[in-house]
Amino acid sequence: MDIELIEIQEFLTRHPPFDQLPAATLNRLPKQLTIRYFRRGLPFPPTDIDSPQLYILRKGAIELRNAQNELIGKLAEGDLYEQLCRHAVAEESGSTAEDTLVYMLSCTDLAQLCRDHSAFASYFEQSPSHRLRQALDVMVAAPASNIGLMTVPVRAMIQRVPITTTPNLSIRKAAQIMSEHRVSSLLIMDGEQLVGMVTDRDLRSRCIAVGLPTEQPVSEIMTRTLHTVDMDTLGFQALITMTRLNVHHLPVLDGERVAGLLSSTDLTRFQSANSVYLVGDIHRASSVATLAQISSKIEELQVHLISSGATANAIGQAVSAITDALTLRLLELGEQTLGAPPVPYAWLVGGSQARREQSSHSDQDNALLLADHVQPEDDVYFAALAKFVNDGLNVCGFVHCPGEVMASNSKWRQPLRVWHKYFMHWIMRPEPLALMLSSVFFDLRSLYDPANLYAGLQEKLLEQARSNQLFLAYLTANALKTRPPLGFFRNIVLIQGGDHDHTFDIKHRGTVPIIDLARVSALAASIPETNTLERLKAAADCGALSRDGAANLCDALEFIGTLRMRHQAQQLRTGQKADNFVSPDALSPLERGHLKEAFVLIHAMQEALGQRYQAGKFG
Repeated sequence: MDIELIEIQEFLTRHPPFDQLPAATLNRLPKQLTIRYFRRGLPFPPTDIDSPQLYILRKGAIELRNAQNELIGKLAEGDLYEQLCRHAVAEESGSTAEDTLVYMLSCTDLAQLCRDHSAFASYFEQSPSHRLRQALDVMVAAPASNIGLMTVPVRAMIQRVPITTTPNLSIRKAAQIMSEHRVSSLLIMDGEQLVGMVTDRDLRSRCIAVGLPTEQPVSEIMTRTLHTVDMDTLGFQALITMTRLNVHHLPVLDGERVAGLLSSTDLTRFQSANSVYLVGDIHRASSVATLAQISSKIEELQVHLISSGATANAIGQAVSAITDALTLRLLELGEQTLGAPPVPYAWLVGGSQARREQSSHSDQDNALLLADHVQPEDDVYFAALAKFVNDGLNVCGFVHCPGEVMASNSKWRQPLRVWHKYFMHWIMRPEPLALMLSSVFFDLRSLYDPANLYAGLQEKLLEQARSNQLFLAYLTANALKTRPPLGFFRNIVLIQGGDHDHTFDIKHRGTVPIIDLARVSALAASIPETNTLERLKAAADCGALSRDGAANLCDALEFIGTLRMRHQAQQLRTGQKADNFVSPDALSPLERGHLKEAFVLIHAMQEALGQRYQAGKFG
């Protein structure tokens, strides 16, 4: 075999689905190919080819457009164009964006390869979005032991039928039942309806500690507002619920019927590094130093979760729940030191914590919303409280925000009326600074807000944002400035030189574009959710995004985000500081192929959103 054919064979071996072919077939394949060169700007596929072909892009770039001339995809090195082999009417047209070299394989030869090799054929039987979903499923497949919380439903963890009683039973007899059955909790039923639950903690804190007579009905001390899970809820989802609420028991429902009770002890049989216990430790901590010791376990938790098959969203939910608990405990410790606040306030979190998408030890973004009757002299208290919490989070590894978007910055510690002016100004005058701040402040979530100060403000800002098309156009144009590295196998789009030579930023070039698209869609439809996956699903439900488009973005976010978490986990295992800079060489050819497909899907959605809001006029 001559040098040119060897080079073609090596190229095919590096790219799916040809990497699924046996060596003997790969040895023969280069002789079946035709090489064709196209200068920039020529139509694609070419019109002078007699028979339909599979096109394998060797060098260059091709842009694909729909009947409305909207950009729907881009092909780069290693990509395939097989539409002409599907015997379907082409609904797209293309042109070469650069001087381009392709290998052509006749559709007849392609069909023969598919008949001979099932693994090769499966690639062409699936759409890019289906391949991405399948790749994500493979990536988070359960470990060999098959006991990961990501795959075990709650029904597999229930050990016994639930122990129940009625609301009128005395506290003493309820305690006797718990003792007889050796359980730490008791479900309270009114006929077939679940009305409450009593735990050992309730007996101690609501009865014994306050001297309540034990002949009183158990309904006097039961918890009435219950959070439940159903039989098919995955163990990890139940764990996240326990972590967020700081509870250790969840009633399990089978439809309307009470089927059992899940405890944190049940979960520990399946997972050793348990975030619900970290949250419990946080709530019992009496000093910042203790909180810092607990926080040091977050990196270990992230490594354990990714090893157990957790997705990026699951890890983000777990880490954010711990950060929420740290923040709330710091607020409690701060109030213990400073005394009761002079006026009601809301502690707001922004960025990845607000979206519940944190990885271990992100930087912090937060703000204080104060009741309007706050007096100038009250700021001494709130400045001290903000400094205590911000410095405490910094000690716990969630470092100070480089841009000082924190409550300790007086600009972000303001009364409700000032916050209202801020948002109205950003919406009515979408200047560059306003657009930059929008990425933080339009993701705000109220973490501590006993007076419910933020709800009304959020409702107003969502209403104003939705009705202001100019703001949405500018916000979209700003979002489209961050593009995925569609041709990242070529050096021109990789970082050159410095500490991160020959890498790309998987966060800012991968997940951030999706986060930005979801934010625009949420604001355009007055969607209050902050989590990116929840925003995308809600946008599909109300028609702000197509269902296919939203589903593709969800899969792309989970795939790219999980690659990012895996990269960080590998760094943490070897004692390195986690970052977002991934080398393409560290990915398998199949992962690189799926990542490229994810980038293509993101780019297509960016183009569609840009044209909807005519963002090109404001970029």
